[in-house]
Amino acid sequence: MEDYLKISNQLCFPIYALSKEITNQYRPLLEKLDLTYPQYLVMLVLWEHQKFSVKAIGEKLHLDSGTLTPLLKRLEIKEIVKRERCKHDERIVEVSLTEKGNALKTDAACIPVQLMEKVQLSTIEIEQLKIIINKILNTI
Repeated sequence: MEDYLKISNQLCFPIYALSKEITNQYRPLLEKLDLTYPQYLVMLVLWEHQKFSVKAIGEKLHLDSGTLTPLLKRLEIKEIVKRERCKHDERIVEVSLTEKGNALKTDAACIPVQLMEKVQLSTIEIEQLKIIINKILNTI
């Protein structure tokens, strides 16, 4: 029974440590864009979808509105995104990219490649890892 309490037997610890280390690896790459890692995640969603509701962004990134709202405010202050109430339903706030936000996509294009070079896994290994991680994420 006491083996269960060894740190080396914990699934959560290597996932936590890896997440922290990957975020640290992103930091110098994102500093050039004046973005934090959570802001970068929002930008990835918007570069893919152009316009998304605050609720949909939160669901996609597993972020609550208490975390997401101040993050979006900071991006809006930087003139990277704009938030507007939906014309059809004022309860919905939509977030879209500004011209400056769209332009950042070009500067950010090299970031995933640079990070993958540091990881040193094959494309197949990365895909397998993502499948396993998403399976865990979707079941807990």
